[in-house]
Amino acid sequence: MSAVFDDKECAELLLSVILEKQLVVSDIKTQYNIQNLQGRSARLDIKAKDTNGNVYNCEVENTSSRTIPERARYNGSLMDASELIKGEDWDKLPDTYVIMITKNDVLGGNKPIYHIERKIAELDNKPFDDRSYIIYVNGKIQDNTELGRLMHDFQCKKAEDMYNRKLAERVGYFKNSEKGESKMCEIMDRITKKEREEATIETKLQAIKDIMSNLDFSAKKAMETLNIDEKEQDKYLGLLGLKA
Repeated sequence: MSAVFDDKECAELLLSVILEKQLVVSDIKTQYNIQNLQGRSARLDIKAKDTNGNVYNCEVENTSSRTIPERARYNGSLMDASELIKGEDWDKLPDTYVIMITKNDVLGGNKPIYHIERKIAELDNKPFDDRSYIIYVNGKIQDNTELGRLMHDFQCKKAEDMYNRKLAERVGYFKNSEKGESKMCEIMDRITKKEREEATIETKLQAIKDIMSNLDFSAKKAMETLNIDEKEQDKYLGLLGLKA
């Protein structure tokens, strides 16, 4: 999925079908890590931005344990935090969409799609209009609608069995061509390397914060204590929200 949707056309297709409107993707990242300096970080399957500045996170999950409401809430909060720069007004926050594509009907309503938004109970459930949206897509329903056919294609093992030609071509390239298989190996190597690097970064970052807090050291002195190379120190200062 990371390989297939690391492509603007495929990402546009996915989002346009789910949201039932045509949009143009300006930026797409897969397996994107959002750092949280105070707590748990998150790796997003897909993070996209459209030409209107709206931000989207799509997660594809086969297990119910990873589709709980709190996870969608947390992903949305991290997206908000990463989009608003220091000193910027609150109304500069973009519209954000967290989309959970699930293998089974985890919300139990036998609906193909569920839209979750905040409401004001005392005002006859009037929309709160915070422009933060959560969508669950039920992969179990694969009927003859555009969304149903997309869910069918998501679970196809063979490109030739897929309805959508664009997705079929993309999947076929990675599964059935020498160049595509080589590219898949590169992507897997990159993801594995990134996971190792990020684990190291988080460990070092926590150690820096612990030393600064417990020994009242400056960030610079803490990094010197940990023998962090000078070439890497600016990176850690940035993660700490400090100027180089």
